[in-house]
Amino acid sequence: MTPSPTKGATTREAILARSYALACVNGLEGLTIGGVAEQVGMSKSGVFAHFGSREELQLATLDLGGELFIRDVLVPALREKRGLPRLRAIFANWAEWVRHEDDGGCLFLAAASEYDDRPGPIRDRVLQQESDWRDQLAKAVQLAIDSGELAADTEIAQVAFEIYAIALAVHHDAGLTGYTEAAARGFRAFERLLRSYSPTA
Repeated sequence: MTPSPTKGATTREAILARSYALACVNGLEGLTIGGVAEQVGMSKSGVFAHFGSREELQLATLDLGGELFIRDVLVPALREKRGLPRLRAIFANWAEWVRHEDDGGCLFLAAASEYDDRPGPIRDRVLQQESDWRDQLAKAVQLAIDSGELAADTEIAQVAFEIYAIALAVHHDAGLTGYTEAAARGFRAFERLLRSYSPTA
């Protein structure tokens, strides 16, 4: 008897959720069909029926991570007023995202490290996700320029780069020296960055 589409979709979601959790701890390279099957209590063939290869599982796991990131970081920030309130909300949500005290770490940072020099579909997907997020940051910066809260001659790509750099530093230090101090330093750096691009700077 063929499983209903709904049941199949539910099973796939359960597999992906577990795969994502494992990847946060072990990285994408640590994912295997057998390892995920064991974690969800299925046979290898059962997992293989939903993901025809290890690479397909890895790509789907990356996509899930991207969806969760947008859900937790960007979407709540869109409720804030355009301009610096929204940009601050994005950074605050991002800082909370990198906390990772219970789930092992950030999948995207691990993937960037694992695949930065390894051409192929996974690296391409990582690059696309990175590019899409930089575009979102750029849009938020542009809105702050449009509102007059950042200088008209602000180099948008540079600000997005610097915000990204601060977030990476928070994540790095959070894992080594503790989240609270890392986040506090990150917020100070972020506010200093915004002041440096103020129309009155």
